[in-house]
Amino acid sequence: MRTLHIAPGESAGGSLIQAIRDAGQDDNVLPFRDDLSCGPIDRGEPSARAAWWDQFHDASHVEAALGEFWERVGATDRRLVIWFGRHSARELAFFLAWVERSGERPYQVIDVTGRQVRYRWPDGSFAVRPAAYVSELQPDALRTLFGSERPIAPGRRKEISRHWRQLRAENAPFRIVTNTGLASAPLDYFDPWILQHATAEWRPMAHVVGGTMDATSERYFQVGDVMLQARVVALVAEGKLLAEGDPWVMRSCRVRLPD
Repeated sequence: MRTLHIAPGESAGGSLIQAIRDAGQDDNVLPFRDDLSCGPIDRGEPSARAAWWDQFHDASHVEAALGEFWERVGATDRRLVIWFGRHSARELAFFLAWVERSGERPYQVIDVTGRQVRYRWPDGSFAVRPAAYVSELQPDALRTLFGSERPIAPGRRKEISRHWRQLRAENAPFRIVTNTGLASAPLDYFDPWILQHATAEWRPMAHVVGGTMDATSERYFQVGDVMLQARVVALVAEGKLLAEGDPWVMRSCRVRLPD
């Protein structure tokens, strides 16, 4: 039976497609295009998520993409393999939501966390080290994991579903990875890192956001640039940062700490 691989994002999906082609297989890949580590999750309708994303960028495609994702999942009779990594807030949130929504439907899982895979560096050399999440892996590394999928025990499914329902009830602005799994976090959770990477001198906003992403991703990948940009905008509005240019236009904006 042919397989439909469910990827926890578009980047991961693109790498999986290439890995499948390189392996000479004819399986298909379906990426999940939402990032459930941020924003409201108390409602399950794609329209609710699209409305929330629309405040940050044109999200006219989001509702249709999410609706089509679940429609295709519901209609397929292919064997399902779900990919994710526990060290990425986005990928772990996707996995928890998948388990809760899928109920008792049969599928298998490839959790890449800690798996020894081969990385290719820009100079062409290779190194073997543990993986953290799917979206960081190159196609040749993903290809080595084909055939390692495993089912989830029914008891574990129930535990994961309860956890996701709790997170949905809390409906926090962010969900972050901790040593014990995914946890709710407040709206200002990343603000201290942003302020630490700003100085009394003007700095490109992209450098502040990039530095914050690096600092918060030493062990787990917690947040993307869009959400950090939104927090910079909020800090400017609160007077905790000064902006030269429009902070919604990251490439041309500079920021600094107040005098």
